[in-house]
This record gives sequence, C-alpha cells and structure tokens, in this order.
Amino acid sequence: MSTNPEEVLKNVFGFPGFRPGQREIVDRLLAGTNTLSVMPTGAGKSICYQVPALMGERLTVVVSPLVALMDDQVAALQANGAPAVTIHSNRARPDNVADWRMVADGTARVLYLSPERLMTPRMLAALESLKPAMFIVDEAHCISKWGFSFRPEYEALSELRVRFPDATLGAFTATADAATRRDIVARLFGGKGDVVVRGFDRPNLQLAVTPKTDWRAQLLDFLEPRRDASGIVYCLSRRLTEEVAQMLGDAGFRALPYHAGLDQHVRRENQEAFMAEDGLVMVATIAFGMGIDKPDIRYVFHLNMPGSMEAYYQEIGRAGRDGNPADVRMLYGLDDIRMRRQFIAQDEGDEEHKRREHKRLDALLAYAEATRCRRVSLLTYFGEESEACGNCDLCLDPPELIDGTDDARAVLAVVSATGQMFGVAHVIDVLRGADTAKVRERGHERLSAYGTGAHKAKPFWQAFIRQVVAAGYLSIDVEGYGGLKLTQRSDALLQGDERFEYRDIPRSRPTRKSRRADVETDDIDNALFAQLKALRRDLAVERNVPAYVVFSDATLRDMCALMPQDLDTLALVNGVGPKKLESFGEAFLGAVRAHAERTA
Repeated sequence: MSTNPEEVLKNVFGFPGFRPGQREIVDRLLAGTNTLSVMPTGAGKSICYQVPALMGERLTVVVSPLVALMDDQVAALQANGAPAVTIHSNRARPDNVADWRMVADGTARVLYLSPERLMTPRMLAALESLKPAMFIVDEAHCISKWGFSFRPEYEALSELRVRFPDATLGAFTATADAATRRDIVARLFGGKGDVVVRGFDRPNLQLAVTPKTDWRAQLLDFLEPRRDASGIVYCLSRRLTEEVAQMLGDAGFRALPYHAGLDQHVRRENQEAFMAEDGLVMVATIAFGMGIDKPDIRYVFHLNMPGSMEAYYQEIGRAGRDGNPADVRMLYGLDDIRMRRQFIAQDEGDEEHKRREHKRLDALLAYAEATRCRRVSLLTYFGEESEACGNCDLCLDPPELIDGTDDARAVLAVVSATGQMFGVAHVIDVLRGADTAKVRERGHERLSAYGTGAHKAKPFWQAFIRQVVAAGYLSIDVEGYGGLKLTQRSDALLQGDERFEYRDIPRSRPTRKSRRADVETDDIDNALFAQLKALRRDLAVERNVPAYVVFSDATLRDMCALMPQDLDTLALVNGVGPKKLESFGEAFLGAVRAHAERTA
C-alpha cells in the first residue's frame, strides 16, 4: 500500500482529492496523535480513518454501534478492494470464524466491532496478541454522559488507552457541544489529545419551524410538491409512525414505517427499499437514521419536537448529503414540550443528568421560537458564529415582532393567581372570562385577572403562551400534570425590568373542516353534538359509570366549537385533562374527523 494518502484516496476510493478538513485529520492519525474529530454530517468522516487504516502495517479496529452500519461500511470497503471484515452475532458462526482468521493472519487490515463484542475479555485478549495500530470510535458522543444519547456499553471503551497504550485512538462524531467534547477527550484519551472541529453548518438545508395546528394537513401540504423526492418523516411514537404511514399510503404516497417494534426482517426490508428507490417516504421513530448514507434525501420532516438540539441536528443531517438543496421542517406544540419534559422526569439518570436534559430542551425551544435567522440560532448553540443565512424561514419571510409585554403580564398574573397548578386550557379560560364549571368550582371568576384577555381568541392565546414558555417566562410542570408555573425570569417581566416581543400570530380562518375556535359555544353543529353524546353514552355504559364522568355537556359543546383534528388541540378543550385525553381522546377525535369528512 502507498505511503501517500492522496494515492490511497485515488487508487482505493476513486476520489481525486480530500474534502476540506479531511487531510489534517488523516495526518494526525498517521502521526499517532489521539484525535477527536467533529465534522458535519456528510463531510466524509469515514475516509478520515479508512485511509490511514489502509496505510498501516497493523490492524485497525473500528467501533460502531449498529450492526447494519458495520455491514454497510465493510461491504463498501470490500467493493473497493479493501481488506475489511466485521464480526457480530447476526452472522453465521463459520463466517465469523473465517473472518477472524483473516484478522489473525494479517490479511484483513480493518475490523469492525460493536463496543459490546470488543470489550469482552476473550476479544481483548485476542487483540492484545495482535497489537492493533489504531482504534477508531464512531458516534463518539455515545461515550459521554454529557452527550444527548449516552450509551452505557460505550463507557467501557475508556479502558482501551490502558489496555493498548501503543495504539492511536481516534474518535468521530457529527454532534457534540463543547462540554461533550471535553468529556470525550477525558474518557477516551485521558485528557491528552487533539480536537478538530470542522464546523456544523449545512448551508444547503433550508430550515423551517411551524407551530402545530392540523398536523395531517400540514404534512400533506408539505409532501404534495415533493412526491418524486425521497425523505424522512420523524414521529415520536411507534403508534404514530404506523398511523402516519397508513395515512400517507391512503393519500397515494409510497410510505413505509420503521420503528423498533417491527420485526427485524421487516425493518431491514424497508430500509433497503428506502436506500434503493426514489420517491419513497420513510416514516420513522429515531430508531431509523444512524449510519444511513443515502445522499439524495431531499427533506426531513419532524411531526414532533426532538429531545435536544443535538438530536435535532443529527436527524436533519440525514438530508442533502449530496450537497444539493434539501428542506427541513419541524412542527411543534405545547403538548410536545409537555411530553419531552415528562420523558426527562421519567429518565433513570440522576438529577444532574435531568437538569442537563431540561437545558438541552430549553435550547431547542429557543430555536423553535427564534425571531431572527434560525441558522444563527442553531450554530450559536454549538459555539459557531455566523451571519444571517438567507435560507431559513425567518430570513426568507421575517416575522413581524410585536410588543406583547402587557399580554404576557396578564398571562403571568392568571398563572400566579390560580396557584401555578393549571394547564394552558384553564389559564386561557380565566383569561378570556369563560363561564365553565371548572372556573366556577374554584371561584376563579372572582379573580382580578379574570377576563383580562377576553379581547383575543383561544388560538391566539395558545400560540402566545407557547412563545412565553419558550422565552423562559413560564415553565411546564410535568409532575404537576402539565401545569404552568412562573420562573425566575417572571419577576423581571412583571416588575417592568424586561419587555416581551413575540412573532405575529395570524388569525385562523374558518373552513368547513375546521371552525374558528373562538365561536360562541351555542354556535355549534347539533348533529355532531348528538353524535358525541351517543359516543359518550356508549363509553359510559361500557365502564358502568354516569355519562358526565366521561365528559360533561359543556365539554362536548366546546369540542364541537373547537373541532379538534389532533390530540394537541383536543387537550385545549375545557374538561379534557391528561387522563381523559389518554382514555377517550382517540375515540372522540375519530368521531369529529368522521363528521368533518361527511360534511366536507
């Protein structure tokens, strides 16, 4: 093998030259310098360690978290005539034995292993006798508890520098903030090593975030002009993944589901179809994506908010790897925030870990509610300065900023006066002066803040409060069932030390499918009201409880007025709390949607 990296690059991989930043990493590894490389997705990180691995006289071990990724990487290297193998439990034992013999006799220069397989006593002992020249840890953020996707099986990799003191250690990731980078260097290199950050910007991605209203319509509107393009639609749950794939199939799209609950064979078939075919929509949970190297993914659409800026960045990084324009769209609503806070609260990590995860989610909320260039907001999080990009929704269509200080104070006053224990729906009822049983039962109609927001509609307050939450003046109390609470920043706003500006909130337009949410409760569709009462009766009989235990008449009237098309909107209906939303939400949504379709 040549001692010239450019010759190896050309003769093995067929590339005329290195991309920006690749050669400096190759040189460091060839010089024996432990190196952490942070490179944007699609920048060609594999080449950075494959070239020096093929130039060495001894074995290079590449640690990778996914079997499918290892198989694909080895297949690609073998297709280029490079001596690479992988050993894992999904392969037949005779194949593993044959490949190990190639490693042992020096025929294979590159060995791909999972961290679990590598760190077994038997494998470590066998490798010690071979004296590997280099260990490469891919997806290195998984080793750090500061990282957004820490994996316990990665933690043992910190032993490599002790067991193999003469080996060069390389680590690669596309997603690591400054704290995570420091932790990776400390754990893998003992604090001694170089860090090369090649930037996070992906200028070909057009970034956009949209408040969630009717997610079905929003998704279909986005996909319609992109029928011939390949893309990914990310969903929060397996159930939603199946539902969306079915909905898109009914609308004439070629859509396949992908989540951890599917049979492994089905997942593999769906992944291979996506990689090979054009115009296919992969509807997936986050189980799909790591190691996917399809260059012509033209869009990534998030139906739900990810858990952090790092997760978001990693997921959108699957679009546009060929350098051509690609679209990135995220929908989000208050229910997304509530669910993400709940996931963090239920996490098994310690309080410090949970605090970090809340902060990460806060950063993503700030990005979602940004009022100026979205790319600046994204890159600033990763410590990179930039100018306005001209290629995001906020640059292409700058929002109108409005002084909302008085309205924000009114919201905070209601939250405070009601004891910081109620969700957005009840806060809006008090603001608008609604005459509901819940308001009367608690005497909230006697509060001085009651009715101070009557001049604005429910949809306005829903969107406005979302921006107040994102700005840090309110928080969502997960343990308190989603109640709104004041924060440390609230005092500054209430005392006049800060002003609050918000993005313009367009008025919703009444359509036959979706009525204005601020109509009077007596201006409802009586046929739908009768259908909802019949459904309530059936559910009550099924549970052997009075009908009002399911929902009151007032709740059903509000449901008719609001005409919810998703669980986010149904949660705003008076009398629909988290438990009833879980127990009855899908049934009542189904009745509303069926009625809307019949009358359209």
